[in-house]
Amino acid sequence: MTANRTVTRNLTRALRPMAGAPLLFGLIAFLTPGPALAADDPAVKDGPAPQETPATPGIEHALPIGPAGLLPAAAADHPVGAEDLLEISVFEIPELNRTVRVSERGTISLPLLGEMEVRGLTAMQVEDRLRDALTQKYLQDPQVSVFIREYGSKKVSVIGAVGKPGVYEMLGPRTLLQILSEAGGLEKEAGSHLYVIRAAPEGTTETIPVGVGDLLMNRNPELNLAVQPGDVVSVPIDRPVYIYVDGAVKTPGRLEELASRPITLLQAIAKAGGTTERASLKGIKILRRGADGTQTDIPVNLKRIRQGRQSDPLLEEGDVVVVPETFF
Repeated sequence: MTANRTVTRNLTRALRPMAGAPLLFGLIAFLTPGPALAADDPAVKDGPAPQETPATPGIEHALPIGPAGLLPAAAADHPVGAEDLLEISVFEIPELNRTVRVSERGTISLPLLGEMEVRGLTAMQVEDRLRDALTQKYLQDPQVSVFIREYGSKKVSVIGAVGKPGVYEMLGPRTLLQILSEAGGLEKEAGSHLYVIRAAPEGTTETIPVGVGDLLMNRNPELNLAVQPGDVVSVPIDRPVYIYVDGAVKTPGRLEELASRPITLLQAIAKAGGTTERASLKGIKILRRGADGTQTDIPVNLKRIRQGRQSDPLLEEGDVVVVPETFF
């Protein structure tokens, strides 16, 4: 009797004035604990039963702290997905509080409201949807809060030059640095950029480049992206490329460089020991072979480059720098 009076008092305070008392008492009877539904009850047949998990006392819902003490942006913007565990509270009406798991169809089932689609919404958007539904049918200005207690089957793949490539469960919001740390960090042969490959709503994919140096060394917070479920973090292995310097240089031959660190003409000549006294600085050519096998001769004036009057060109894999000798 005491429990029934409490339920009645709470709901009477919150329910908007309605015509007729039967609906009020029907709602109270629905929310008051009673015998379990029979197996042939229509409510069981028409939709899945709420997947409830008792709230665990004493668990602090603290968000993981990212670099420089920043909270990851994923905390507020993370979309709800299948198997997530949602903690739903309605202020001053504990009978409506629930901890429910999102179904494979992306729905939750709640008393009074039935089945509701929540897949792809943020926690704040779920709050708005529940608030609107309760306002339209039952309550006056309900205060609803939704917390994503557990991220269910959300996974992120990390591939390439990391210590432990693989698939990682997202048990909460994660940033790019946190995922890389869980994957054992970057290997020495990692390139200068990594890529976050993300599925777009229209079925396409988006590739987001991230500068490794700026992320790890400079700790640029804009590059520490909020990782989303289904993302693939690709860390390409740097590969060697070869440049050739021939002619009037002190040590002609092949230069081995990394694809992530292309060098310029001035740098290549410096690595070849510099030009000789008989070098023709105005007659240098870069021989570059295209994908179809044709060769292009690119004239370069080294004297102008040194004077800052001409840009220092970047060399590409397979380029041959020819430094001719002067005839005078």
